[in-house]
Amino acid sequence: MGLNQTPMSERTHIGFFGKRNAGKSSVMNAVTGQELAVVSDVKGTTTDPVYKSMELLPLGPVVMMDTPGIDDEGELGSMRVRKSYQVLNKTDAAVLVIDGTVGASAEDETLLERIRKKNIPFIVVINKKELADTAVEEAVKRRLTLDDGQLALVSAATGEGIHELKERIASIARVEEPEKYLVRDLLEPSDVAVLVVPIDSAAPKGRLILPQQQTIRDILEADAVSVVVKENGVKNALGQLNKKPKMVITDSQVFAQVAADTPEDIQLTSFSILMARYKGNLEQAVRGVTALDGLEDGDMVLISEGCTHHRQCDDIGTVKIPRWIREYTGKDVQIVTSSGTEFPDDLKKYKLIIHCGGCMLNEREMKYRLSCAADQGVPMTNYGIMIAYVKGILKRSVQVFPDISVLLG
Repeated sequence: MGLNQTPMSERTHIGFFGKRNAGKSSVMNAVTGQELAVVSDVKGTTTDPVYKSMELLPLGPVVMMDTPGIDDEGELGSMRVRKSYQVLNKTDAAVLVIDGTVGASAEDETLLERIRKKNIPFIVVINKKELADTAVEEAVKRRLTLDDGQLALVSAATGEGIHELKERIASIARVEEPEKYLVRDLLEPSDVAVLVVPIDSAAPKGRLILPQQQTIRDILEADAVSVVVKENGVKNALGQLNKKPKMVITDSQVFAQVAADTPEDIQLTSFSILMARYKGNLEQAVRGVTALDGLEDGDMVLISEGCTHHRQCDDIGTVKIPRWIREYTGKDVQIVTSSGTEFPDDLKKYKLIIHCGGCMLNEREMKYRLSCAADQGVPMTNYGIMIAYVKGILKRSVQVFPDISVLLG
């Protein structure tokens, strides 16, 4: 799949880290052959993480991530350092850049320890090779406990060693994983899947949202047929089809209406449930949703989204889900929201986390969030599963996955 067809969440994320003026931005620019990041001799030029989607051969579609210096100072500097460490949560391959005229530092040691703890493939790059002392390579290897395959010497200024570095980055970032599908493995050629896509004020003008696009593409890959309708067209569509659909896939917000219009002998699920399986958190989300039944007055619930967008007057994350929670539980729970990269480190105060489908998050970051919740003993579910649960249709909605359906008795 080429760059233009590959969503950001499906691209390999390569992060460049290091101290101020180590040459992170220069090395990244040299690797890509483009001026992606601003370069300056002034310390702290990179003040926020910079993301650039591109094609990096021989790896393919990637997201290059430049980060603020891990040695930044002051109150604002500490916030920038925190941002750099947050980038690790979505990093598939890390490049730690060290100034060859200075050598490795305590900050480099701390960062590399975190990279190793997260099992992120990495390479340490000594930049400014043309100015470095001949002993710097051995000194860095000893201090950071590196073998030869984990270290590279380059000069971003002259280009020396950059081609080899590019090859090394590709080798550590390329991981062969079992192929995953949203819905393709559930369909046979010529099967019909009806997709229910509401078009309201929250729908992006002129396009479908990413999970809907990805599902349609996966149906095509199965040589099956997709029929796309709005929520008020389900009954009519089912009545006009000459062939009974294999399944109906709906937007979670209209789950109850679509369930009422879909005969019991037709499989029913949602884009959000399919996305949960695709991201690897379906079982955890189904187990977690039952925590709704134990909520009490004053309990805190975190509603988290992986992307940021303009809030509508009847926004699902800040309006609809809080309303449905209170209607279902009859309790006066406290709702806290987060979006984008702002996923809290400390989750212990929450009785439940309800996350979006995570279509804009890459697999590593989604798994990080899931593991944070699991490690701190906080149940976590997602929008679609929570909506199906409070509407009384979750068991039906996951019957397409028998191993998950049994969890609900």
